[in-house]
Formats: sequence, C-alpha cells, structure tokens
Amino acid sequence: MKKPELLAPAGNPEKLKAAINFGADAVYLGGSKLNLRAFADNFSWDELKEGIKFVHAKGKKVYVTVNIFPHNEDLVGLEDYLSELKEIGADAILAADPGIITTAKEVVPDMEIHLSTQANCINYKAALFWHSMGIKRLVMAREMSLKELIELRSELPDTCEIEAFVHGSMCISYSGRCLLSNYMTGRDANRGECAQPCRYKYHLVEEKRPGEYYEITQDDNGTYIMNSKDLCMIEYIPQLIDAGIDSFKIEGRMKSSFYVASVVKAYREAIDRYTQNPADYEFDPKWMEYLVKPSHRPFTTGFYFGEEIKQHYQSSSYIRDYNIIGVVRSYDKDSKTAVIEQRNKVFNGDSVEILTQKGDNKVIKLNDMRNKDGAQIDSAPNAQMIFTIQCDIELKSGDIVIKQNTNNQ
Repeated sequence: MKKPELLAPAGNPEKLKAAINFGADAVYLGGSKLNLRAFADNFSWDELKEGIKFVHAKGKKVYVTVNIFPHNEDLVGLEDYLSELKEIGADAILAADPGIITTAKEVVPDMEIHLSTQANCINYKAALFWHSMGIKRLVMAREMSLKELIELRSELPDTCEIEAFVHGSMCISYSGRCLLSNYMTGRDANRGECAQPCRYKYHLVEEKRPGEYYEITQDDNGTYIMNSKDLCMIEYIPQLIDAGIDSFKIEGRMKSSFYVASVVKAYREAIDRYTQNPADYEFDPKWMEYLVKPSHRPFTTGFYFGEEIKQHYQSSSYIRDYNIIGVVRSYDKDSKTAVIEQRNKVFNGDSVEILTQKGDNKVIKLNDMRNKDGAQIDSAPNAQMIFTIQCDIELKSGDIVIKQNTNNQ
C-alpha cells in the first residue's frame, strides 16, 4: 500500500513550523507574488528561504503557489521570480494559467509543476493533456466524486500524481472560479483578493421599494444561501487511500496555527494507523475531537459521495469552542519550567489543554506564572509576551496551548 502525502497549508512561518512539527509531509505556501491568498501573511523572501531550509532539514517538501490568473501586468518579473524559487530550493510550483506554466517550462525546465485546482481538471482526458504538457501532479477539482477519482486514477500512468482536498473551506463556485467578489467589491478572487461575498447575509429588495428588505429563507432556516459547510473526510481515510490518491490536501492558509496543527495531527494519525495495519483499522473518535476544537463551520463530505446539503443557512460565523493561548518555546527538565509565547489572554490557575505533537493531548493547570524577568504575574494579557509556568509534564517546543471558550457554554 502506498502511503499518501499529507499536505498542509502554511500561511506564515509559524504555521509552516506547526504543520511540519505536527506531521505534515509537505507544505504549500505563497511567496510575494502571483498567489491566490493575497491577504494571508505570506512569506517575505528571507522568510521563504528560511522556511525552505527548515522544512528540508526535516526531510519534507515545500510547494510554492503561483496560481493566480494573471493579467499582462502580473507577468512582469515572472521569469526572475521562477528562477529565484528554483535557486532557493522550492520543490514544486502550483500553477493554473498556461502562460505561467509555459514560462516555467522555458525558464526552470527541471522545476516540478503541480496543476492548481483553479484549472478545473475533472476528467482523465484533461488530466492526460496536462500531464503531456509536463505537469507532474494534478490538484483535482473539489467537484469530483470518489468514484470519478478512482476512474481517473485507473486511466493515468504512474508518472502522473493526483492530489485531492480532504479538509477545509469549500467554495460555492466551480473550483474557486468566481466573479462575485469582483462585481460587488472590485476585489478579484482570481488574483487572490476574494472578499467572500458568498458568506454575506442577503435580503430581497424590490426596485420600486428602496429600503424595504425582505427576508430570503429556505425551509425557514435562514438567509445564508451561498454559505458552504467545511469539507471533512477524516472518517473516510481508508476509501481515499484505496482510491490511489497520492496527496491529501488540507485547505487553510488564512487560518490559525492552532487549526493547522490540530487538523494535521488528526489526519496524520488516521493515515498512519490505516497504512500500518489495514485489517485492524478502526476510526478513533479523538480525531474528530481534534478537528472540532479549532474554528470551523459544520462539516460535509462535499461531492465525494454525490449530492447532499452543503450549505449552512443559519450563519456564516465559525464555530469556536477553543482558543489558542500560546505556543511552547522551550522546556527545562531540571526546573520543570516551560517558556510560553502568548497568543490570547490567560490567567494563573487556568486549566488548559496542551496540543501535543505526538500522543494524546494533555490537560494541565497554569501554575506559578512569571514574566520574562521572573516576577510573578496573575495573567498574560499582552500579545506575544513571554511567560513561564511550572509544569511536571514534559512539554516540547512547538506544542500549542489551548483553552476552552467559556463564552460558548
């Protein structure tokens, strides 16, 4: 059995490290140009070089997105940019536009190219065409069913890899090819600036009655008629692996390091358990617990098993049951002291959960909190402040501290 790659989003350096530390085999990220997450933190050139060095030191891979649909002005400097990505060691680029792909074949002929899902590849004839153009891997459109993916795999040579999304936000439009944001806000989704108007709440206005808003309802549930649920395939890992998918992709470059770490951990454990012993594989409910703690919308299996209700009509808000409190920076075994970098306010004496890189999560109480000067403190209120705690349980640099959101109870 071939173990699939687990591919995680890396919206900034901290998320990159979280993805790798918690078990991703590769990360995909955006550099300074031509990527579809213009409002993610993305990576400066120095951060990109350092990130690639960190990932390669762990024996993992980095894929850089150049997957916008460029206008003429976007192509200025493309050749130099691709050459620089090759020089600093990017393992592959993701692209959807034939102009970018052609340029890459000319300028960096040895660079591996992955076809972005934006290219809307949904059949084996199209897949064979792209593979003949030098594409090593195809990121398949989310609109494909599992049956279609199995058929696709059977028609492709072993030299052509397929990648499919298994978790994260879904787009109401065909593989992200949307004009709604451009029309309503002037922000071009196909150049990385989507305003997500599909998540807005809409009313009906009759043109001769300005200012009179009529509720739009469907089955009396609400008005978020285009608001998609989140994809979640954690319960179907065996079927996905048996389908021959080469890479399992997690969506979420705009989401938190807590989200990245927790989702990667769940899928890592599920993939490893099935590939190590398929005959005795059982789904572990704790994997779903990992997935529901970070911000998420209600889950769906998308198009994998045919049509189902995929919209969430009641609200476009995320479900947030837990917040990230901090990231462990170091642990001293002798003094049993953990150094933590704060992310949200927390108080001395609070019970928190440690999202560990290996093994089950741990619940601890924050004892003897002190600031970086060693003075005792009652809370850690300042963003990214460094504080210490006494902790008998050995923690690891990169472990994530989370706390249940009592506002939701």
